[in-house]
Amino acid sequence: MASTELDSLVAQTLHHDIGAAKTGDLLVPPIVPAAIYYLPGDPSGPHQYGRWSNPTWDALEHALSVLEDAEIIAFPSGMAAISSVFYSQLRQGQRVLLASDGYYTTRSLAEKFLVPMGIVVESCPTIEFETRSFDGFRLVLIETPSNPGLDICDLSSVIERAKTSGALAIVDNTAMTPLGQRPLDFGADAIISSDSKAINGHSDTCFGHVASRSAALMAEVRDWRKLSGAIPGFFEAWLVHRGIETLELRFERMCTSAMALASKLAAHPKIKSVKYPGLPTHPRHMVAKEQMRRFGSLIGVTFAGGEDAERFINSARFVRPATSFGGTHTSAERRARWGDQVPAGFIRLSVGCEPTEVLWAEMKRVLDTL
Repeated sequence: MASTELDSLVAQTLHHDIGAAKTGDLLVPPIVPAAIYYLPGDPSGPHQYGRWSNPTWDALEHALSVLEDAEIIAFPSGMAAISSVFYSQLRQGQRVLLASDGYYTTRSLAEKFLVPMGIVVESCPTIEFETRSFDGFRLVLIETPSNPGLDICDLSSVIERAKTSGALAIVDNTAMTPLGQRPLDFGADAIISSDSKAINGHSDTCFGHVASRSAALMAEVRDWRKLSGAIPGFFEAWLVHRGIETLELRFERMCTSAMALASKLAAHPKIKSVKYPGLPTHPRHMVAKEQMRRFGSLIGVTFAGGEDAERFINSARFVRPATSFGGTHTSAERRARWGDQVPAGFIRLSVGCEPTEVLWAEMKRVLDTL
């Protein structure tokens, strides 16, 4: 998708509801805390029961559908979105492939709940998705860049091979958002996103969504939400709708700062290594240039050891020691503490919206003391 086309989608997202507006209508969607609706006679109308639909969800799903150029179903968290795809699409005896270096909670969910159901769960590193055979798999879950290691695989090639083998190609696009990478345009059957991160952007709610251009797949996902009760809250949906209104501005600042900081960090003698898709030193930089519109706000920074990493995180005034990423505040965490297969001195640095040079000056101040 050309930049002008994406710019048009961003503008349409901001004005997604104006075509139906009447004089005096709200320009901000209302928070509708309704569990029941007026329903005389035979059930009909857009809203019938609170577990099935809600006007605040509708407003958010409509806005996101414009941005993703696809149908949207909202969920109360990113993991609920992942669960909806797993449980609506997988059956006993079928095989699913996950990234062994991807988000660990996805693997934990699969191991604890899918395996006892008779679903065969396999995994391999993200880079091996380009060569791994997908024959016999029902579903392939791709995460590129991987979290937290920021490894990259060729989306176009992997998606094409998965679909040729008869597997569903699902992409976790949380780190990149539809502004940074558009897997549906490469043919993915669906994307999942934790909107708790950059899409909401203010670190004040958990949320997620599934996006797809397959009506059949989305009908099954929607039924799973309706029957399981994994529904988003009214206020949370309103918060995320508010968040996407500033997504482009926030994401632009975050990515621009991340690129500048990655270069500066890589040149500092107290840093052992830096991994960022936008740096030519990233082993998959050329693939990243082909499929990513921006290089994201996450930087993998490796210190000599865990002690230096912790000192950096806890001493830099403008770096918050916190898990998750994508918020307006820069944050960092030493991922080995969660069991990720990374060096003890590796931190996942999530660049926020602070002025870039002020942020770097504070980071450098701390680095110079290590």
